Amino acid sequence: MNYTYRIYPDANQQTELLNWLETCRGVYNYALQELKDWIASRSGLVDRCSLEKEYIIPADEPFPSYHRQQNNLPKAKKQFPRLGQVHSQVLQTTIRLTPESKQQVLIRR
Repeated sequence: MNYTYRIYPDANQQTELLNWLETCRGVYNYALQELKDWIASRSGLVDRCSLEKEYIIPADEPFPSYHRQQNNLPKAKKQFPRLGQVHSQVLQTTIRLTPESKQQVLIRR
């Protein structure tokens, strides 16, 4: 059974919720950009360099999967204290919303 509750936040709570949403937006965009950069770094031919843009990601760098990105959250929280204001489960769910495979990223383009 699922329940839906309507909330009526006051001004302070609205400000905090907006800050959380902004932080989650930043985490989502960073995770998605990490996926896109990894894919773009492997899309060119091996014996040529791109004249338009260059992605310098080591060849042995593994695919940034959900689990890799989730495991990097504690390091990111130390580097960016703003992430500590949002609960870790919320950030993990935000990362889970990013596409999990290369095909999903390519379809969304």
